[in-house]
Amino acid sequence: MIVNYNLKEDILQLLKAGKDTYLSGQRISAQLGVSRAAVWKAVEALRKDGYGIDSRSNCGYRLVRVPDVMTQEALSDIGTRQVGRKVLYYDRLDSTNNEIKRLSIDQVENGLAVIADCQTGGRGRRGRSFLSPAGKGLYLSVLMQPHCSVEELSMLTAWSAVALCRAVERACGVRPGIKWPNDLVLNRKKLCGILTELEWEAESGEFSCVIIGAGINVSQDEADFGPEVAPIAISLAQALGTAPDRTELAARVIRSLNALYDDFPSQNAAYLECFRRDCLTVGNPIKVISGAEERIGTATGISDDFGLTVRWEDGSTETLTSGEVSVRGLYDYV
Repeated sequence: MIVNYNLKEDILQLLKAGKDTYLSGQRISAQLGVSRAAVWKAVEALRKDGYGIDSRSNCGYRLVRVPDVMTQEALSDIGTRQVGRKVLYYDRLDSTNNEIKRLSIDQVENGLAVIADCQTGGRGRRGRSFLSPAGKGLYLSVLMQPHCSVEELSMLTAWSAVALCRAVERACGVRPGIKWPNDLVLNRKKLCGILTELEWEAESGEFSCVIIGAGINVSQDEADFGPEVAPIAISLAQALGTAPDRTELAARVIRSLNALYDDFPSQNAAYLECFRRDCLTVGNPIKVISGAEERIGTATGISDDFGLTVRWEDGSTETLTSGEVSVRGLYDYV
């Protein structure tokens, strides 16, 4: 079915202007000078584009839902000083982190943000895949070149978790918790994953930049997650009953990461306090996986460098760093 694009847009504007009222097909056809059949075809085309349009006999059409579509234009004026001053938007990428790596670092602006509607090869820590269906989540990476020591760089994953908790809270009114070291959780299920990667100069071996990638589940349902992931994952729509606008959520995330960049690393005490408050892993029995070895213990606290302090079953204690192990809740995801 081929429908004139301008007619679709004209009808969409009439429905938006009508807000919660019904507009009859006869009124629309008379106002636009087209046939009732042309109006029906345009409405069907809008429905295929993701618009929710209710229709009733003797009443007409009413717009009840608009699709959550991100655009380069809408993402280009977030108003931050550094992170997100330039945003590149793609309909489809293998990975937003990979896209930044493909770009020449010499030509990439510090603070560049890359956003994709869909990722075909989204990744998490330790090479795990991250489901990234089109139109359902926020998949974003930013490039930073902070002036700090290599030791301080190791704290950025934890800082990013705090920043993303703030962004979700400001966008949705609910603050997620943190599963150490890099997952945001709601209702004890995974809402967001964070992947921080350091890049080094090939010749000098010096630090070049850090790429912080995040994937937030926005409107997925159980079918989107699949039978293996659904028991441990959650979207904002599932948790809240409605999904936030992804463009607004992206703006909140970028502004929060911009604040992180301004604060890093001088405000470490404040971020550490927030991380300790938000971390749900502490106090829970956990299974720690390192290579082929598995150990059972209890998470007892967060160290000053964001490590996880664990008391093992034999009574001994150890502080873990995020790069060396995988931590899982003994009874659920947290």
